[in-house]
Amino acid sequence: MTPHVPAFPALRLRRLRRTAALREMVAETRLSPADFIWPLFVTDVPGADAEVPSMPGVSRLTVDGAVRAAETAARLGIPAVCLFPYTDPALRTETCEEAWNPANLSNRTIRAIKAAVPEVAVMTDVALDPYNALGHDGLVKDGVILNDETVEALVRMALAQAEAGADILGPSDMMDGRVGAMRRALEAAGHRDVAILSYAAKYASAFYGPFRDAVGATGALKGDKKTYQMNPANRAEALRLVARDLDEGADMVMVKPGMPYLDICREVRDAFGVPTFAYQVSGEYAMLKGAILNGWVKEAVILESLVAFRRAGCDGILTYFAPEAARMLAG
Repeated sequence: MTPHVPAFPALRLRRLRRTAALREMVAETRLSPADFIWPLFVTDVPGADAEVPSMPGVSRLTVDGAVRAAETAARLGIPAVCLFPYTDPALRTETCEEAWNPANLSNRTIRAIKAAVPEVAVMTDVALDPYNALGHDGLVKDGVILNDETVEALVRMALAQAEAGADILGPSDMMDGRVGAMRRALEAAGHRDVAILSYAAKYASAFYGPFRDAVGATGALKGDKKTYQMNPANRAEALRLVARDLDEGADMVMVKPGMPYLDICREVRDAFGVPTFAYQVSGEYAMLKGAILNGWVKEAVILESLVAFRRAGCDGILTYFAPEAARMLAG
């Protein structure tokens, strides 16, 4: 229903835009550091802890560096970090057994952060691509990504991360049935309080390129991921996927990428009313950061882009801009 709008001059909408104080009083959308999850790339490969060329300002971190980043997050009021490993190529195999090694890079980093900064929530990535010699999120046989066998592997991976102290598991693989299998396994193992933030609507996007550079998967990937990630043309399918993952035990859901799919964010939030997140992915970051560094746009586009997620109904955003945006919000 369209609200009645009084005629001019009874209504002068500019009255409430006249000063900063008035604009702040009537702002419809709020943004704070508490809305952010900060993705961190970690590595123990000698010399790999360096800036990612396709992501200016973002570096791979050692375990100690990730702990320092979590300490920074705590100071800035950012409640959570999300870990993505750059695994030693020598440990990447077609069977991906390093994914559930209790002493792998991700699990060691979880333990280190929780020991140093327990108040910061640690989210993990549950997918096989950092450990897969073929670069895929699942196990591959004769060029086909195997669903059920991958789910079994992902459950082992999720349990190892939960044992290491992860607060939030982020299944990003897009295999059918993985959320339910993880939830059942977590319950059986006594990890009842570990949350699942499902990458429920993850599209087969061209915006992921810099991320694959950051985790060393670009050269390894054979083929593409279109048989398990979503078709960017689809809308109703996203709602079906969200409904399924919630039914299987997801506590929160995510739309990925972010800005090109704000319509999906709004539909998910309106349809389900559950905690809804979006991932401002590496390609989005790289475009904005590159334009800022070249002087083509002002740094203010960072906060403007993040407000768009909140306006679209998102409860939070995974963003590489998290520390920069937090400092900007602090003035």
